[in-house]
Amino acid sequence: MIRRPAVAGSFYEDDPLKLRERIKWSFLHPVGPGKIPQLGSRSGPRENPIFIVPHAGYIYSGPVAAHSYYYLVSEGKPDLVIILGPNHTGYGSEVSIWPEGDWETPLGSARVQRSLVKELVSLSEVVDIDEKAHLYEHSIEVQLPFMQYFFDLNILPITILMQTPEIASFVAEGIWRFIKAHPDMDIVVLASSDLNHYDPHEQTLEKDQLVINQIVDLNYKELYRVVEEDDVTVCGYAPIMASLILSKKMGKKPHILKHATSGDTSGDKSSVVGYLAVRFGD
Repeated sequence: MIRRPAVAGSFYEDDPLKLRERIKWSFLHPVGPGKIPQLGSRSGPRENPIFIVPHAGYIYSGPVAAHSYYYLVSEGKPDLVIILGPNHTGYGSEVSIWPEGDWETPLGSARVQRSLVKELVSLSEVVDIDEKAHLYEHSIEVQLPFMQYFFDLNILPITILMQTPEIASFVAEGIWRFIKAHPDMDIVVLASSDLNHYDPHEQTLEKDQLVINQIVDLNYKELYRVVEEDDVTVCGYAPIMASLILSKKMGKKPHILKHATSGDTSGDKSSVVGYLAVRFGD
């Protein structure tokens, strides 16, 4: 089964050479890390196995995303990347994993192994095998070229439609069981989310900070309350909640790498979207 790119040519360039230039631009942008990482190698466990990454068009969020990918790439090629994204389309199950096959982008194909899909589903109480949720969803797809720039990869893509603390907890527990079942596999987990949407720049920074405070405290229940009650329009709060739960289980601490808005990258600060890069490590 092949999953064709849904947002190539809109969220990012559909020409491979131009896409590579855009990724380089993201790393070297003033909002980005300022340099392109070297693909590293390790002899021991990965220091930073969990990241939060944004998922907007590269011209807006690419420089912020580059901060997370700088750390990921610097520690070397992982054996598997589990990517959690919100379901923007409303299609498919409450929590959906792609069945098997290749996810294509202009930079190549990312492989989804059916045996690993079936194993994760068996270890989770909420994840269903369902391709419909993924066909037009961008939150996972836009992560792939950033990694494909440096290496080929195997992925397990999971979209979450029902964004509650209970669902996030079930998702995190299933992933934790999967990780423990593969102690020799180098696994990275990405939580894909943008932060507050379409308020002026300064108001967005204030609203985003309410969420960032809960990320720093690893308080997923309070994060949910902030999103629901304080009108902070975070689109991927279930992936973020799952990352907080999982980082606690793994004994990792949050490190804020970069917080910015689309106004910082585009120049228009009248109506912006907030973006955040976080690593969970030692």
